Amino acid sequence: MKTVAAKPWQASLGSRRRLFDGVRWSRYPWGVLALAVLFLVLGATLVLSMSRVDELFQRDDVRFASHLKKVAMAAPFLLLGVLFSPRAGRKYAWTVYAGAIVLLLLVPLIGEERNNAKRWIPTPIRFDLQPSEFAKVALVIVLARVLHVRRMTKLSDWFVVAGLALLPMGLVMAQPDLGTALTMVPIAVGMAYLAGGSGRVIAGVVAVGLALGVSAWQFQWVQDYQLRRIDTWASTFEPSELIADKNGQSFHVYHARVCVGNGGMDGTGLGDGLASRAGYLPERESDSIFCVVAEEGGFALTSLFVALYVGLIVLLLRTAAAIRERFTRLVVGGVALYFAAHFFINTGVNLGLLPMTGLTLPLLSTGGSSMLATFAALGVALGFAAQQVPSLDEDAFKD
Repeated sequence: MKTVAAKPWQASLGSRRRLFDGVRWSRYPWGVLALAVLFLVLGATLVLSMSRVDELFQRDDVRFASHLKKVAMAAPFLLLGVLFSPRAGRKYAWTVYAGAIVLLLLVPLIGEERNNAKRWIPTPIRFDLQPSEFAKVALVIVLARVLHVRRMTKLSDWFVVAGLALLPMGLVMAQPDLGTALTMVPIAVGMAYLAGGSGRVIAGVVAVGLALGVSAWQFQWVQDYQLRRIDTWASTFEPSELIADKNGQSFHVYHARVCVGNGGMDGTGLGDGLASRAGYLPERESDSIFCVVAEEGGFALTSLFVALYVGLIVLLLRTAAAIRERFTRLVVGGVALYFAAHFFINTGVNLGLLPMTGLTLPLLSTGGSSMLATFAALGVALGFAAQQVPSLDEDAFKD
């Protein structure tokens, strides 16, 4: 019998079919994707509004074209997450983690220094790479790989989790970037809990961590600028202290609280807030974008925004809970913790509940590396959730 060779277009079509064979689109978390797109549109709208106001007042602080380029560069990572299978994730988890560590080690050697911190690696395509952002995603993947075979019942399990988290944390803190390093703590602790860690042990770990944090402040184990931020935060709970130092160390804190308070119940309206018009609020398009939401949307719309963002985190956790295969479940749960850590730290800082630190609000803030890391993490989580992987783990047989 004569065999007819497949034409190139037929082979290509067959390849694409095999590529998506493991994806069950009925299980794809469309609700999570819809909320992510909603926040992306909201962020773009706010940045566009700030950019137009800047043009009106002849400023060049916020540029919408730059934000749009970053979104265009990051968007494929969100859409192509389905191409990365859970099997590939387990196989290359250590490679991803090692790559992130290598990039962090390169920062002191070839990194670019800005504002007394060396956190960025320049690239030929006018995109400054911030390895600490990708280290958080790599931590999620490698912890899922390790906890895939560990149940957090032995002391050695805790040491492994701590070691994997402390290595990138230490390298990031040395840049120095304490805020980014601290986001890895809830990710690691939360994933240990999702993997079966005892709540009492985790409470003890948190208590020890808080005690070490207070000791670091009291005995000045942290760097001078970090100590000043903590002292400023502690002193500005008194309105008189905050106002007296509004042009000094409390500049950012003062303008953040003024913008949030100026929103009132109904908000000032898009582009009509002090953050946009006066332009005094630092990093209003990135680290402080929540203040813009609070001022221009007011208490009512900001409450809705908070509810929807928490809903995104809850939906991711519910998606993880419905997955039987342990590695996939831990990755999706870890990505939920990634969003939760960023959200609660960012909003806490902008509301004055936490010391000032630079941290973006995923999907809203502008920022190249942050946006790439966020889209990659979310894309992998959604893609994993839609792929069926046979599992003989004991967890797979639990209700």
